[in-house]
Amino acid sequence: MEERERHIIYDAIYRVSEAREKAPELKGVATGVPGLDDLFYVIEWEGQKPVRKSLGGIPLGCVANITGMPDTGKSLIAEQFAVKQASLGERVCFVTVETTAPFLSVGLEQRARAMGVDFKEIEDRIVILDAASYTRLRDDLPTLLDTLAHIYRTYKVHRTVIDSVTGLFEAKEMLARSIVRALYTFCKKWYQTAIFISQKRSSHELLSAEAAGGYAVGHIVDCTMVLSKELILSARLAQLYKTEIGEIVRLFRIDGCRLCGHDTKIHLMDITELGLVEIGPPLSEVIRSKGEVR
Repeated sequence: MEERERHIIYDAIYRVSEAREKAPELKGVATGVPGLDDLFYVIEWEGQKPVRKSLGGIPLGCVANITGMPDTGKSLIAEQFAVKQASLGERVCFVTVETTAPFLSVGLEQRARAMGVDFKEIEDRIVILDAASYTRLRDDLPTLLDTLAHIYRTYKVHRTVIDSVTGLFEAKEMLARSIVRALYTFCKKWYQTAIFISQKRSSHELLSAEAAGGYAVGHIVDCTMVLSKELILSARLAQLYKTEIGEIVRLFRIDGCRLCGHDTKIHLMDITELGLVEIGPPLSEVIRSKGEVR
């Protein structure tokens, strides 16, 4: 009886020291969202004492998932990230799956003005891949990845936004995990710091990390941030949040980050009149400072 042929993938085997040489430096990548960057941290040792120090952004090389219901500020965060990184001299690839390139360019310009950034100085550092207008980019993953690789090589890009990954598996959610995993692995191969936007269904719990495609979609990426909003329709909720009936309260939390430490509290979030997302104080502190509800 012939011995069964064995297939060994030697390239997949690393000693820790070999793998460490390929890892990016652990440092922060600014998001452009006030109040967010300091929620990621590292522990440094001063003598025998551990000290928590802000990372100053999401970790370099992180693939972060931002999930939430419509109108919770997901795309605004994506645009703020793109503008901020371009203002720091980085080249950004913005894969737009929901909004066509001309309309996205207007949104980016508005975000830049609100952030005090001269749009003329940064507009050529942001490369838009218009998957909203080209069905093949949405429906054929190899074409999308080949086009992204071309952009990375040609424009020397190391920051990527995909808004939204949900639009890449519409009507085929059984493929959601494989599509997200392929995108995640691809971004890692090209050393991208990336933000994926994903949508939640109305049936999902407000502050859960579940998105269309299931919990496992969020588990593939390095970090998940959850956005939610609550319409205040009762006197009890109005008292709890110290606001008026009929107002909207927005909430934010980091569900997990495998690359560094992160704040675990639920925070208030605001979308300003200028159309910018800001992360506020922990909800527990706000309620405590204004008195507990009985």
